[in-house]
Amino acid sequence: MFDLKGKVAIVTGGNGGIGLGMGKGLAKAGARVVVAARDPAKSSAAVAALRELGSDAISVAVNVSDKASVDAMVAEAVRQCGRLDILVNNAGISPRVEAVDLTLDQWWEVLNTNLTSALLCAQAAYPHMKAAGGGKIICVASILSFLAASRPAYGASKGGMLQLARSLAVAWAKDNIQVNAVLPGFVASETIGGMLKAVPGLDEKVRGRAPAGRWGAPEDFEGIAVYLASRQSDFMTGSAIVIDGGYSMAI
Repeated sequence: MFDLKGKVAIVTGGNGGIGLGMGKGLAKAGARVVVAARDPAKSSAAVAALRELGSDAISVAVNVSDKASVDAMVAEAVRQCGRLDILVNNAGISPRVEAVDLTLDQWWEVLNTNLTSALLCAQAAYPHMKAAGGGKIICVASILSFLAASRPAYGASKGGMLQLARSLAVAWAKDNIQVNAVLPGFVASETIGGMLKAVPGLDEKVRGRAPAGRWGAPEDFEGIAVYLASRQSDFMTGSAIVIDGGYSMAI
């Protein structure tokens, strides 16, 4: 039911965190994964991990906020892999700057990296998916798409990501391209140390509020990636799927 053999998936920011978690899920289901990211050393390590799972994975360097770089990345992925079936828009940044101190340059950096990049990647992927008779786009948003924190640029970018996914779902349904959003909560990754240092008491708050009693982990996103990339989600588009251990529903 969830076999992805013969499918090719691009995962932006796929060399760590949620992106790598999703990539591992896709690899286990048989997809060939293209890690699209900036850090070559991290990408090489991610490719090695994906190949251990049986995926003929590759990496392609990209600056996701630059249209020419995105177009070249998608073209190179298709050149090496022969097709494109799945796009995971996961690349993102989250600088911890007080709202009053946020500069315009920082604002645009976050918006371009987190949101504009998703549009650029989707536009570049669209003709290949249309030619193949359909495709799957997974947009990684956040529970801050609808909750609020003192991170205006990040929150705006993730709220925009949710609406972008819905807009593309409407626009491309006629082409058999399904577009859905995944909304993670607090996830422990390689950046968790800096997060905990920057926000005293955050660990206790997350564990205390989330009914699951823990932070999320990258592997918690393997299954949803496979489901949204498989034919089992063909009648599902424009949806927002929250994966946060119950954090956003708890009081």
